[in-house]
Amino acid sequence: MKIGIPRSLLYYYYYPFWQTLFKELGMELILSEANSGDLLNQGAKEAVPEICVPMKVYVGQVLNLLEKGVELIYIPRFVSIRKGITFCPKFLGLPDMLMNSLSGLDGKILTHEIRSRTDDISAYRNYALFRELFQVSKSKLSRALKAARRDWLEFRKLQQEGYKTEKLLQGEKEKRAEGSLKIGVLAYVYNLYDRYINMDFLERLEEKGVKLVSFEMLDEDLINKFIAKLRKPFFWEFTNKLMAAGHYFINSAEIDGIIHLTAFACGPDAILGPFLDLEAQGKNKPFMTLRIDEQTGESHFLTRIEAFVDLLSLKKRSDQT
Repeated sequence: MKIGIPRSLLYYYYYPFWQTLFKELGMELILSEANSGDLLNQGAKEAVPEICVPMKVYVGQVLNLLEKGVELIYIPRFVSIRKGITFCPKFLGLPDMLMNSLSGLDGKILTHEIRSRTDDISAYRNYALFRELFQVSKSKLSRALKAARRDWLEFRKLQQEGYKTEKLLQGEKEKRAEGSLKIGVLAYVYNLYDRYINMDFLERLEEKGVKLVSFEMLDEDLINKFIAKLRKPFFWEFTNKLMAAGHYFINSAEIDGIIHLTAFACGPDAILGPFLDLEAQGKNKPFMTLRIDEQTGESHFLTRIEAFVDLLSLKKRSDQT
């Protein structure tokens, strides 16, 4: 059976888990094409206009998988991976939004709820329906989940050691370059690693001699301890992770500046950004927000990146004299 996976959203966080899980169950995995102008335009045309650009990208990639002739498209409903915390409403309603807005999806969406107390989503109860669907035994499904968990934990370990996520997803290992500046990047994984919508953001910074640090490279204990201390965490899981990472970046002497890369019309980020901007001002930590959508101009975007890096370089030289 051919299972399609859109190359967007939490693909950048959980694909190694899904890849091993479906392989162990004897399925053939088909990925959508990497994001492009055509895919984005197609998604934007078919999607409801109010959603953010990552969701429009996802719609375009679902349509791309339909063209590839897959039998099922895997669209899990992420509910929670931390007690009392949920996901952005667009994630919660993603399967329903797609089924009710796109034609040709009848009987082609494979969905189920994912509920966990941690980022480890391998609990058997989340996948019990796979037994009947794929006609596999309980023991085979359990072994597949165990193998998927093992490979995902290795992926996370390599991320924390500074290996490039985009390379790991391709089965390659390459560490991020060292640089004269170190910038903390606050971004959801689907904004950070989609080279088309962020106009090669990571490569542009590395070309300028910048070492990048993002939330998934930080120790999970650091993230979890910060969230546990919050009197009132945000409602949304990955927003809390970015809040924790932002607090760490602001208070770390090793971080020269912070870039918040966000999608226009992202509700959670609209709340997160001002909190961190104010905290950064109080600690005299350079902080810049970059917003992206399907109409963001490349020249404007790159000019702001270059200006920010140049100012950080001047500030660092001044502080060292």
